[in-house]
Amino acid sequence: MSDNELGAFLRARREALKPADVGLPDGPRRRTPGLRRSELATVAGVSVEYLTRLEQGRDRNPSMQVLTALADALRMTPEERIHLRNLNKIASGAIGLCPSAYQGPARTVRPTVLAVLDRLEPAPAAVVNRLGEVVARTSGYERIFGPVGLLDGDPPSLIKYVFADVRARTAYPEWDKVADEHAAVLRLEIGHGDEYAAELVSELSFAAGDAFAERLSGPPEPVRMAAVERLAHPDAGELRLAREVLDLDGGEQQLLVYLPADAATSAALDRLTGRHPGALRAVTA
Repeated sequence: MSDNELGAFLRARREALKPADVGLPDGPRRRTPGLRRSELATVAGVSVEYLTRLEQGRDRNPSMQVLTALADALRMTPEERIHLRNLNKIASGAIGLCPSAYQGPARTVRPTVLAVLDRLEPAPAAVVNRLGEVVARTSGYERIFGPVGLLDGDPPSLIKYVFADVRARTAYPEWDKVADEHAAVLRLEIGHGDEYAAELVSELSFAAGDAFAERLSGPPEPVRMAAVERLAHPDAGELRLAREVLDLDGGEQQLLVYLPADAATSAALDRLTGRHPGALRAVTA
């Protein structure tokens, strides 16, 4: 890694855009690709001199307002916004949380819980921690949620996927309900003074904007899980999944088990997981 990853990323994104992408005329013939610095500065509302310092690494601590303006002007995706924010933290030296007595999210799963997952194979099941990170899963879970991109993170995160991955809106036909549910989880953690949850909230507020921030504006409320979660699987079509949730270690982790909520989903899960037809029967939800 170079010592100016933030500046290099901003320049690469600027050069990847055309004036028409940001509502500007093409103008005369260009010697270099993409937007000129002056054009980006105009759209973002910053000075050309300041943008030059950022790209050259002579300024390494832009405010969140400046980062937001640049991300908006550069038409960054949620994933690119998260990357920009992380590069800014590295460049400014703020790469870790302040020392805190609050315990980080549990990413180690007890052997007995892993044994339970093994016995559940090939049913779709996973262990998630309090911040929605998937820390263990069955192969059946991978066959359902891997193709929609949910497991691409390191570690995979249900909450980040819902708010910061554009594929989530296609994967979840009832995305608004799913988003409300995950936002409610974070509101409760913030209410408990969880600094790790607060850091995740800060990250997603920058990455997802109003779609996330507005859901955090209300007071903490009990999490209301829908009886059935709908998932648009690229190979199996729409699945209707009933979820059973079991708290582990005082709520630090949860075991999620997914069951078919109708006959069509039961048959689809049989095909995906390699069970013989009728092995995983639908449950009433």
